[in-house]
Amino acid sequence: MNTFFNGLDTRKEMIRMYYQKLDKLPISYEQKMIETTFGDTNLVITGPEGKPPLVLLHDTNSCAPLALESMVELTYHFRVYAIDVLGQPNLSEELRLNMKDNTYGKWMYEILSRFGLQNTSLVGISRGGFIALKTLIFDEKRIARTFLITPEGIVNGNPLQLFMKVILPLKMYRATKSTKYLNWFLEEFYTEENEFSKAFLSNVYLHYKIDLSKAPLIRKKEALQIKTPVHIIAAEKDLLFPGKKLIKRANTIFPLLSEVVLLRNSKHILSKQDNRKTTELIRNSIWL
Repeated sequence: MNTFFNGLDTRKEMIRMYYQKLDKLPISYEQKMIETTFGDTNLVITGPEGKPPLVLLHDTNSCAPLALESMVELTYHFRVYAIDVLGQPNLSEELRLNMKDNTYGKWMYEILSRFGLQNTSLVGISRGGFIALKTLIFDEKRIARTFLITPEGIVNGNPLQLFMKVILPLKMYRATKSTKYLNWFLEEFYTEENEFSKAFLSNVYLHYKIDLSKAPLIRKKEALQIKTPVHIIAAEKDLLFPGKKLIKRANTIFPLLSEVVLLRNSKHILSKQDNRKTTELIRNSIWL
């Protein structure tokens, strides 16, 4: 089997940490591994049966349990389907889809159809936000409302800053295994420290073919086709997708931009406090 990990032991360690995080969350859950045209896809399903459905998509180089941890309060009010994105360090098949066409949208539509999900809220974090947009562009009829948290695909940060503060420390960490370079990277990305994420990413960055690909920006013509209400939560100090720049472009391209929120002093990965604000915003917006 082809793998992005450099050995069976390092993949086993990722799986161990995956379940370590999942089993410590204050939720009961079930897992479903489903076949799709694009690869076997794992979902973690949680929240009370009969509650409104909500689909949760995680960031790059991440997994469903980490997204659930950040949005855990949603699991008290919604039936949450947290998807392990293909080609990332999680339990889904290790295949990366084409970001330049609507492949991600087709993949997501298959999943929504398989579970018979209608009138669904879609929550995407970073790369998950890009996948959410691709879903709306391909076929939005099953989606009632979309929430994009520090989303990829609308704007990009300064290339020189990204190289110096993201690419370079990651390369130095892989070359030297010195934690000072990992800490350098994490300080630029995380609003507050997260020891589990640090350990998880340490394993990923040293032993996994990390995904440093950049998603293409959504075109205005594509955005104008979207009729689903879109909510955007941006972070003021996000190096990847600067909040003010993101909101400025979003206001010019989305016809139904329901809400924009700029989290002051927040970096790309939100703090616990900002995650609570975000989940409250999502809950209140859906119940309006």
